Amino acid sequence: MTAINLPAVLAEVEAVFAQYQQALVSNDVPVLDLLFWNSPHTLRYGAGENLYGYDAIRDFRKARPAVNLEREITATSITTFDQDFAVTNVEFKRAGSERIGRQSQTWVRMPEGWRVVAAHVSLMG
Repeated sequence: MTAINLPAVLAEVEAVFAQYQQALVSNDVPVLDLLFWNSPHTLRYGAGENLYGYDAIRDFRKARPAVNLEREITATSITTFDQDFAVTNVEFKRAGSERIGRQSQTWVRMPEGWRVVAAHVSLMG
């Protein structure tokens, strides 16, 4: 039977997820790069791009303008499964916009720590 949200595992994922969120809004590219699995199997579907592989994701982050990154998170869901797998989801709004954004991430515990193996960002109408 799969153990859902074991307290110690949930606390680990909440901490690394908070680290990711802070790095995202402060454009801390080295931390963002660190938290993605360094693999050609990693993917990130963005609001306007489909990125396949760690190198494509890293190159996108380097080229992205560091403006309007602040956002208000309006809903968060984190679920862990056993010791080594988790999904995180948030809804957010950017200042000056009424559009709702969504971010989903799949996290896996690797030998080097928790890493995002797949991510998806989209905006609703």
